[in-house]
Amino acid sequence: MSHIPRIRKVIGCGLLVGALGATATACTSDGQSLSANPFDATDQISFNGPRGGGKANPDKPLEIRVKNSDGRLIDVTATDASGRRLPGELDGTRWQSTSTLAAGTHYTVRVSTENDDGAPGRKVLGFDTSTPTSRKRLDVTLGPDAGTYGVGQPVTATLSAPVQDPKARAVVERHLSVQSRPAVSGNWHWVDDKTLHYRPKEYWPAHATITARSDLEGVKVGDRIWGGKAKSLELTTGDRVIAVTDASTHQMTVYRDGEVINEIPITTGKPGYETRNGVKVVLAKEGTVRMTSASIGSSDFYDLMVNYAVRVTNSGEYVHAAPWSVGSQGYANVSHGCTGMSMGNAAWFYENVRVGDLVQVVNSNGDTMAPFGNGFGDWNLDWKNWRAGSALLGGTPDTPRPEDVARLRPQSV
Repeated sequence: MSHIPRIRKVIGCGLLVGALGATATACTSDGQSLSANPFDATDQISFNGPRGGGKANPDKPLEIRVKNSDGRLIDVTATDASGRRLPGELDGTRWQSTSTLAAGTHYTVRVSTENDDGAPGRKVLGFDTSTPTSRKRLDVTLGPDAGTYGVGQPVTATLSAPVQDPKARAVVERHLSVQSRPAVSGNWHWVDDKTLHYRPKEYWPAHATITARSDLEGVKVGDRIWGGKAKSLELTTGDRVIAVTDASTHQMTVYRDGEVINEIPITTGKPGYETRNGVKVVLAKEGTVRMTSASIGSSDFYDLMVNYAVRVTNSGEYVHAAPWSVGSQGYANVSHGCTGMSMGNAAWFYENVRVGDLVQVVNSNGDTMAPFGNGFGDWNLDWKNWRAGSALLGGTPDTPRPEDVARLRPQSV
């Protein structure tokens, strides 16, 4: 027997059984039968959208109401041409969107209702939104370029215009997403008005696939500012390579996936030019680089061509070959801030690291590398302060899911 629709007001009901099968027909209080098929709810609801060929103002909320308390709203879904769902609140007889509509797009609204007798009603509405004539477009560039990186590589989002208002920042951040396989949780951090970085609490898993997207296009960000297009991005990570540079023992220990793969005698910055402590992300493998004392304002002149140069800061700190200091490597710190090693060890290091791998300096008398402004020092910011840089999560409790904690390995080796 087919299911009988739920009925609120029933005085009597007849049951008819046919010879070839059973069908059920419910009766309302006025004797009319109710079909399982929904009725057209056009006359039951009111809609504040445009009529005919008009276009809706995206600044105004969308509203659906039941006329004269004739039944109630069961469900309302509104999606734009990209499949994004418009959030809203439903209280039984009224539904209203809780965020601005996207500009210059088409919306499809599906409304489910119920009349006083419990019969279901349906209505599908469609309309377009207008595009403001005087507006600024906020484009997003996601980085780095597609490719394979080390597990320390942050994801970046660069905006085409500054965003300062906290509410506008929250809109931007809400429409930027980063997902990884295997899954880990992470957050965006506003570096400045035009730059965001994304990282998990610890390093990315090895051999992960990371996908970054923006669905900000058409979304109102602020006064006369609307989101523009952005190209999605997919990255992968390689092995978990971390080079720990101990300035006090003059040794670099290189780990791959937790196992020691090399121990290298080194020299780091001498007094007055101490190498910065902290975690640094490999920025580039530059091969042969000319280094001069003018670049750091050194009083003792030098002008050298340096081989196997691996850059770790924007200001000119490298891991590189230093054949002139082999006698000090493993025993003393004599450089102007770079980490020097023999030609053979430098060639091996150059071959075995990639952009995004990690160089962690410990036990130096230098300052700790700043989180921003000199490369990727992101990992030198503790998780509480990293979360505080999010327009959505700043000040909220840090409660990672147990499965995320299990997937993430400790930062230190």
